[in-house]
Amino acid sequence: MKIGILSYHFPPEPAFIPGSLAEELAARGHEVRVLTGFPDYPGGHAYPGWRQRWRHQTRSDRLTVRRVPRYASGDGSTRARMASWLSFAGSVALTGRRYLSDIDALYVFQLPATTFATAGLLRLLGRVPTVLHVQDVWSEEDDPTRGVDNQRWSGRISNTMRRIYQEADGIAVSAPSMRDLVVDDGADPGRVRVVLNWTDERIFQPVDPSQASRSLIRRDGRCVMMHAGTIGVRQGLETAVRAAAALNDRMDLVLVGSGAEERRVRGLAAELQADNVRFVERRSPLDMPDLYAAADYQLVMLRDLPQLRGMVPGKLQAALSCAAPVVASAGGDTMEFVERARAGLSCAPEDWAALADRFWLASTIPPPARTDMGRRGRDAYLREMSLRAGVDRIEQMLHEVASGAARTGQPAERQAPQGA
Repeated sequence: MKIGILSYHFPPEPAFIPGSLAEELAARGHEVRVLTGFPDYPGGHAYPGWRQRWRHQTRSDRLTVRRVPRYASGDGSTRARMASWLSFAGSVALTGRRYLSDIDALYVFQLPATTFATAGLLRLLGRVPTVLHVQDVWSEEDDPTRGVDNQRWSGRISNTMRRIYQEADGIAVSAPSMRDLVVDDGADPGRVRVVLNWTDERIFQPVDPSQASRSLIRRDGRCVMMHAGTIGVRQGLETAVRAAAALNDRMDLVLVGSGAEERRVRGLAAELQADNVRFVERRSPLDMPDLYAAADYQLVMLRDLPQLRGMVPGKLQAALSCAAPVVASAGGDTMEFVERARAGLSCAPEDWAALADRFWLASTIPPPARTDMGRRGRDAYLREMSLRAGVDRIEQMLHEVASGAARTGQPAERQAPQGA
């Protein structure tokens, strides 16, 4: 097939889902055309060596990437964010019709940032068969544009997302509970399927820890819980700090990364005199499997918000792919997956006493049993979350919408992936 891919982010940005999907579909014999912006995440400025211009196109065997300009500003303000989203939509509208004119199906890596561009492109291309891969749902509680002056933008985004849910031929959701959210927003239940995200399997593999990582992560023989990634509002890491402070003489909590809430979390650790809570600056993804191996458990945190119960954070896939046992303080799909895979321990979110109990229990589990947890988690990842499993499902959906099966409710003829 000729497959178009619309994605706000794309490699070299840390956007391995659309990037690896494009490469794998091309390797399976499809002609793939990607429409995306110039790389600027997370700093909000174009990467060194990149200059925004209109006619930027690269091509390798069966894979073409067309990049279009968008407003880039590093100030992180609501106005700058909306300007970036709208300018991307405008650039897509100017280039998308000609670039994607003869595709058989369109795949959209659907983030709120892509909403206006998706709506405009669907209007331009007419009834092109479309699969949305929904990564996040719009919620006013987690609205980056919230405020009296920005309520109109929140309403426009919500209404536009609802419209494209109704227009899409197929919708893939990245977590089971997200299915209910998109159906509540107008999606036809018969067109919605669960396609769990995968991780960058070229990086996240089981390894033995180096002496350098042991020296960085471990201080003595105590149990080490490690949280790797964003220290933000959604994670609610204050809960983890309070839990660790209650076990000051038994375990260590190591937070690797940074984010908007880092100052607050550091301040709480100092206030509680939790000297078993340590902070390590952000590391390259290439370093993370080694750091995972040096810790005893990976900590997965999500706050108790309705929209987060239908999310499976990327750090879970990365930990499972590395065969690292997990402690999850989260609700919904994340807790359910950890428990079903028997890949670690879990508790309800935003309950520091319950999390302290999980920390204590985790510290009593002998190393061979921890290894078994990690092995079971990796087996579950390979079976349900891997690149191959995910691309198989997306490819099947693209075949179905291209053949009209998604609209008629009839299954499309299955074409086996190359190498299967």
